[in-house]
Amino acid sequence: MNSPDLTSKLFNDENSNEVNPFKLFAEWYEIAKQSEPNYANALSFATVDENGMPDVRILLMNGFDERGFVVYMNLQSAKGEQLKASPKAAAVFYWKTLKQQIRIRGLIEQVSDEEADTYFATRPYGSQIGAHASEQSRPLKSRELLLKRTKQFEKQFPNKVPRPAHWSGYRILPLEIEFWKDGQYRLHDRIVFKRKTLDAPWITTRLNP
Repeated sequence: MNSPDLTSKLFNDENSNEVNPFKLFAEWYEIAKQSEPNYANALSFATVDENGMPDVRILLMNGFDERGFVVYMNLQSAKGEQLKASPKAAAVFYWKTLKQQIRIRGLIEQVSDEEADTYFATRPYGSQIGAHASEQSRPLKSRELLLKRTKQFEKQFPNKVPRPAHWSGYRILPLEIEFWKDGQYRLHDRIVFKRKTLDAPWITTRLNP
């Protein structure tokens, strides 16, 4: 199931420093989209709160390139507020059928309004309305109240739904990307790409399983 090119070069210790981690991610992701029954773009997304307590949840990646990996959210949600206070995050993709994992750690930047508008326009109508109706992470007295707000926004926006000002995306700008694949007797393969700054070259290191 693995790529015969970059994956082999990387895990066979052949010029691993020449491998571009974003291109390797793209190869693994394409295979995952064919093999995973649901949501190959699902990732665990970790932040920290004001007390330094870790917080993690499942999100969907909605785009990536050689700048980083993009997720969208309510900026007033718990994770949105945490990212404002501490603009760093970690993420994990785990593809069970492939027995492969990718870990990412890095800095955070908000996407442009143009990027957010473009993606928001591709969302289903109900999801666009939900972005207006849900005061994400805040206490909710009843589901009935949420449904009432949903109906109100459906009346307000029967056709074209504008992107709420509190809804946008963040891009993880990785300083570290680790590729992991299952090995017999738990002798897994682990290769980590690290760079000190976003402009620095990647350095690869093989890790013990």
